[in-house]
Amino acid sequence: MDEREWLTDRFEEQRGRLRAVAYRMLGSVSEADDAVQEAWLRVSRAGSDGVENLPGWLTTVVARVCLNALRSRETRREAPLDVRVPDPIVDPATGTDPEHEAVLADSVGLALLVVLETLNPAERLAFVLHDLFGVPFEEIAPMLDRTPAAARQLASRARRRVRGQAPAPDPDLARQRAVVDAFFAASRDGDFEALLALLDPEIVLRSDGGTARPRLTFVLNGPRAVAGQALASGRLSPFVRPALVNGAAGVVVAANGRPIFVMAFTVANDRIVAVDVLADPDRLARLDLSALGI
Repeated sequence: MDEREWLTDRFEEQRGRLRAVAYRMLGSVSEADDAVQEAWLRVSRAGSDGVENLPGWLTTVVARVCLNALRSRETRREAPLDVRVPDPIVDPATGTDPEHEAVLADSVGLALLVVLETLNPAERLAFVLHDLFGVPFEEIAPMLDRTPAAARQLASRARRRVRGQAPAPDPDLARQRAVVDAFFAASRDGDFEALLALLDPEIVLRSDGGTARPRLTFVLNGPRAVAGQALASGRLSPFVRPALVNGAAGVVVAANGRPIFVMAFTVANDRIVAVDVLADPDRLARLDLSALGI
């Protein structure tokens, strides 16, 4: 086996982890795959001479590609986004696709990714690599042209924001599903009080309609506002299909074979603490929902 074949095999062994890193960095499966492919092109050209920790080196290459992509994305934006819901990973309610399991390892709920979208590129890299993948700050610092202490501070700022805005979901998927089902039953029946009983006092609903549906880009805070929105959308109840969204209980709302919304729910202590809605028709059209018959 020559060096290129050996390097190809080692890279393939790490591909799942590298995709997981890139997805948390970029919030898009397609962009994550592009980043991993770009990393492979760089790695295959450079070779691995002198590399002692190959997995760590590959992670660094992917992280640098993602950091460049985030900086480019930030430069292209003319104004800060009110809310951006990243591309969800959607599976049937019966279980997660094995290919998705590696990307979603250690739970990466959509609420967490939404909060990561609010971080600047340096904060996001420092938090994702250190807190989610255990990369030492001594290895993160050179990627950012910072000292290890500065990289640690970036991750600390990001961590405070994540803890405040992305609560940990209930690990019991059956309990999550029961609460989500009750939410849609109350919405369908027009039961405002039942809805209020299911919603956490600090609940936030974030909706991203993209450029095509700007009126569907908004943030609602508090049980009464979210319950009111749920009642207003009760007519869509017949089109709700249970699904797993980033490994948690969620739904796809689809009519005539066309997705209208993907909704991710964060359930903790038997109450809904966050709802994240992708309503952008352009991005919805690019999702692979064939496993749900859509």
